[in-house]
Amino acid sequence: MDAVGQAVGAGFLLLGIVMGVAMGWLLALQRANKAVDSRVKAELDEIRDDTITKTKESVEINLRNELEDDVREELKEKLAGSIKEDAERDAKRILSKAEDEAEGLRKKARRDADEVVEKARAKADEEVGKRRGELDRIEEKLNVRETQLDDRASKLDGRANELESREATYEKNAKSLREQEAVLEEQQTKVRSELERVSSYSAEQAKAELVDRMEGEARIEAAKLARKIEEDATNEADKKAKKILSTTIQRWAGEYVTERTVKVVPLPNDDLKGRIIGREGRNIRALEAATGMDIIIDDTPEAVLVSGFDPVRRHVATLTLQKLISDGRIHPSRIEEVVEKTTQEVDQQIKEYGERAAFELGIHGLHMDIIKLLGQLQFRTSYGQNMWSHSIEVGFLCGLMASELGVNVKMARRAGLLHDLGKALTHEQDGSHALIGAEILKRCGEHEIVRNAVAAHHNEEPQNSVIAHLVIAADALSGARPGARREILGTYVKRLEDLERISGDFPGVQKSYAVQAGREIRVMVENSKVNDDEAFALSKEIAKKIEEELTYPGQIKVCVIRETRAVDYAK
Repeated sequence: MDAVGQAVGAGFLLLGIVMGVAMGWLLALQRANKAVDSRVKAELDEIRDDTITKTKESVEINLRNELEDDVREELKEKLAGSIKEDAERDAKRILSKAEDEAEGLRKKARRDADEVVEKARAKADEEVGKRRGELDRIEEKLNVRETQLDDRASKLDGRANELESREATYEKNAKSLREQEAVLEEQQTKVRSELERVSSYSAEQAKAELVDRMEGEARIEAAKLARKIEEDATNEADKKAKKILSTTIQRWAGEYVTERTVKVVPLPNDDLKGRIIGREGRNIRALEAATGMDIIIDDTPEAVLVSGFDPVRRHVATLTLQKLISDGRIHPSRIEEVVEKTTQEVDQQIKEYGERAAFELGIHGLHMDIIKLLGQLQFRTSYGQNMWSHSIEVGFLCGLMASELGVNVKMARRAGLLHDLGKALTHEQDGSHALIGAEILKRCGEHEIVRNAVAAHHNEEPQNSVIAHLVIAADALSGARPGARREILGTYVKRLEDLERISGDFPGVQKSYAVQAGREIRVMVENSKVNDDEAFALSKEIAKKIEEELTYPGQIKVCVIRETRAVDYAK
């Protein structure tokens, strides 16, 4: 394309030169005519002057006129021919020069076109070579991959044959075991009959002993069957767990909603209810639209209920109602003004709470979004425990343990303070508060150790540092502290005693310990009295009895431990 463009440009240039030469020739001819006229006029003037000086008679005038006409024509013809010949020579010279230049341009254009074509051909050859090399490498890789796949297929065939041989061996062994079991049962029957024959037991005693033995065997078989059934049901465990959780949530939802999402605003008298409602309900509608909360006015004497799931908005609505009641001016424009002002005040309080938490732990450089979320934890609770105070407490505990272990104290305090940051947004975003908080910290540029400690403090992500384990321990210490979560000390101690008592009532139990603030019960059983299958069944029975007899928050883990000891003596 470049060569063709250059050739077309050279053609246009040649055409321009030819047209320029033609126009130059025309202009030269025109100028030559003008020059002829001017020279003729000058000659005539000179002849006329000479004639006047020489002839002063009228005859001379006539002769001069005649001579003037003749001379004019002769001079004009003479000068025109001379100028025309000069113009033609100049035009031929310019045309020849233009043709030479055009020929030079054509030759140059051909040379440039040849160079461009040669370069394009060399580049194309180079590109083809590269593509060919790439195709060769791809073909080589495909050949290697095909060889690997063939090797893998042969290995899989070998494994399949090996599995078939093993399966046949297993079937043979199973058949042999069944035959041995039949022989043992037959021998056991013979031994029983022989014992009954030679024993001095009475028929009733022998019957009782036989019943006890059969009962033990039946219990073991039942435990094995139960274990097998539960293992077979693992595929549906998630569905079953979700159903149980949904049923539990449904039973507990009413009490939770009433306690956690409703705020009571006292009134001086019931007359204010009508003013809060306003004419045709315009005041209460404006209040609900501005705050995003439901304002409930019922038959409750001297009280108004503020209902909603957002704790910050609920607090804003409560403060707004209190200000409107104390001020007495209740109308839509005033409501919007007070709500806006109260929202600014609450935002400032949230910021101050966040800065105060960071100041108490000596933490600096927190992102402003993190400070605001920390402040919002002042309005969040978990099992009745204030999350703002809980976060500060966990931060202190993490710092104390880190200083004892020689770990970075500031980093540990930072992770402890921020571990429940996601709870400020769990009513707005779906997912675990640990993962939500970790995502916020990552977005705000927090250190990876802090982010991992927050994400892993409920084992939803592997812990990659000592600080992550310290956060888990500090969180358990703060949450399990008696009185931290609306549980009096007497009830707490009584629940631990009941857990140990219920576990100790089962046969074969040696010791039982309630740990993790009553969230786990560890049961030690005697090795000689309880085997592995019976230990599995025992954990189920203990858990079932705890569910029937106790009331507790969350869940309790029942861990049955059966220890096997091999003892020998060197003599």
